[in-house]
Amino acid sequence: MKNTTVQITYPAEKLEAVRQYMGKKDADIDAELGDALTKLYEKYVPRDVREFLEARESAQADKPKRPRRSDRPAAAVSAAAATVSQREPRE
Repeated sequence: MKNTTVQITYPAEKLEAVRQYMGKKDADIDAELGDALTKLYEKYVPRDVREFLEARESAQADKPKRPRRSDRPAAAVSAAAATVSQREPRE
């Protein structure tokens, strides 16, 4: 699933205090905030919606990705062009 960035407004002094005391306990603020958002997601998003999103995510992960045209080897592109130019013109 694609990630996004969340921004909130919070008093600077309080944030610095949180960072200071979390640092003393080797806690990571990003991990803690991520855990808090996961708990909110589980609390407010209905189970059937969560199951639908998880199923869609696993289906996309199982789907093989097609290479883009620019990802093809140059030799394959040149060979295809040579084949087209060798054909006789139609009358």
